[in-house]
This record gives sequence, structure tokens and C-alpha cells, in this order.
Amino acid sequence: MGRILSRRGLFLGLALLATVAAPAAERTFTNPICARGADPWVVRHRDAYYYCRSAGGKIWVSRAERLQEIGREPGAAVWTPPPNTPYSQELWAPELHRLDGRWYIYVAADDGNNPNHRMYVLEGDPEDPQKPFAFKGKISDPSDRWAIDGTVLVLSGNRKYFIWSGWEGDRNVAQHLYIAPMSNPWTISGDRACISKPELPWELNGRPLINEGPEVLRNARGRVFLIYSASGSWTDDYCLGQLTLAGADPLQPAAWVKHRDAVFARTADVFGPGHASFVKSPDGKEDWIVYHAARRKGGGWDRDVRIQKFGWNADGSPNFGTPVSPGVVLPEPSGQR
Repeated sequence: MGRILSRRGLFLGLALLATVAAPAAERTFTNPICARGADPWVVRHRDAYYYCRSAGGKIWVSRAERLQEIGREPGAAVWTPPPNTPYSQELWAPELHRLDGRWYIYVAADDGNNPNHRMYVLEGDPEDPQKPFAFKGKISDPSDRWAIDGTVLVLSGNRKYFIWSGWEGDRNVAQHLYIAPMSNPWTISGDRACISKPELPWELNGRPLINEGPEVLRNARGRVFLIYSASGSWTDDYCLGQLTLAGADPLQPAAWVKHRDAVFARTADVFGPGHASFVKSPDGKEDWIVYHAARRKGGGWDRDVRIQKFGWNADGSPNFGTPVSPGVVLPEPSGQR
């Protein structure tokens, strides 16, 4: 009897040891991570991800410890535009940036008339991006043309540049990508320069012609890429293109080299993937793209939000691969608790 108990104790001890030594079960997720959403902007700050979006005529910032949970809670309504102003309606593609020790949000807005869309800046708390933001003003180059999808490029020496999508003139013929210098986070201090126009076959689907949603991406060595959206956002052929900063002065159009092909495009069951942002995994070992896609073929602006890991080519440029089909089980970003 004692020998039987001894063997049983040994068995239980080994089983307990195996349980303790076994790695934790890998957590997974499937796309989409948000059933509805567009132009997703996500940043990682300290120990959390912050998702900035517009909905219901307000701008919201939500917080999540896991990237795939960014849309689980509505978050905080950080800004509501006052009525009957040039910026009271059509809040598009807000972006949350931490610059010079404070949080800022850049958002396109108008008075209900699309030709009046311009970019505006909101100023937030030095620490908490879920606290209310204050209206700082319009951010525009001297031409003051139609403008959306503004973002910020920061280079060595804290040199700042504003990059956005805009019209060349006053008619909705095509959207180009423009860049201009900034003297501070809320002021453009020089003329705009055009760095990209819709010109390649994969950029020409839909009218008006579209280059929009420019987003800065750096590799491990600090090389700068500008990932942008091309073709009509309402088409199944909406996709991502790439510019590489190959010159010293980003204000010179020749400093930007366009990749000859789209770098992230539709598949047999993913339509209109575009307007992305980029974040690291919590342990800093992985790069992730956050983007929207149409919820179905021909879905137009009925979109959802998705994420997937991406890698890098031998020349240092990003390799996004192809959009993962909805419902495919994927491992979550590394280092998440």
C-alpha cells in the first residue's frame, strides 16, 4: 500500500512539475478586430495602445493593453466641435501624436460642404491622451487649399514636416500628397511641395484620382518610408503604395522615390485594404500594420479594422505580404500580458 501511494505521489508530482514548466497557451485572434471602422490610427505609449477615431460627431481615444482589443471599449470623447463653425462637421481620419512633450490630434473637418475641408490641430494633456483636448487652430500652408489626412514627419534635430492629401486647385479632380515645413506642432512655416500624384495603373481606379492617407514608417536603421493609400477608397482596388525618402531634403520632390507596384492590395477575399498605421508589439520585437478593408466585395465605405504582423525585405524596405483572410486564427503580438 505504501509503495502504491509512493508511486501515486511521484506521478502527481511529475504532473504538477509538467504543468508549471509548460509555457502559457498562446493567445490568438481573428480579423476583423473591429466590426466597423475606417482610417484606424493606433499608437503605443508606455504600456498601452491608444486608438484615435471619430464617431458621432466627436473624437474618441480608447486605451487597450492588447492590440486586438483596441475597439472593445468606446474610450473617452476627447473633443466635440462647437456647432456652426468651419470645423463642426465631417471629422475625418484623426491622428494622435506626441510632440514636444504634449499630445496633439490632427483632424480634417468642414462646415458640411466638402470643398471646405481643411486640417485642424487639437492640443491635449502632457501625459494622458484620454483627457479633453483644446482647439488650437487651422494648420495650412499659404495656398489654403482643400486638405485631409494630415500627419507629421519628424527628422533629426526635431525638424518637423506636415504631410497631407490635397487638391492642386479648387476642383475635385485629383488628390496629391503634399509636404511643408513646420515651426511647431500647430504651424506650417513654408510653401507646400507635391511629392506624389496618382500616375501608375494601380493608382488610377475610380474618379477623382486618389493619393491619400500618408503615414510615416521607419525601419530599424531609421530609414524613412511614406506609406499611402491609392485609388478610390470606395473601390475594391483601394491599396497601399510606398514612397522612400532617398534624399537629404524631404521638401524636394526628387528626394522621394515611388515604388513601382502597390505594396498591399486586394486578394480573392479581402477588398480595399488601405489607410494604415503602424505599431510595435509590447516587447518591441514585432511590427504590426493596422488597416481598414471593405466588409465585403463591393462594400465601398462599409469597412472594418484589421491587424497583422509584417516583416522587412533585404534592402530594408517593409514587406507587408498580402492581407490575411477574415477568420484566420493568428497569434497575438509578442510580449502581451
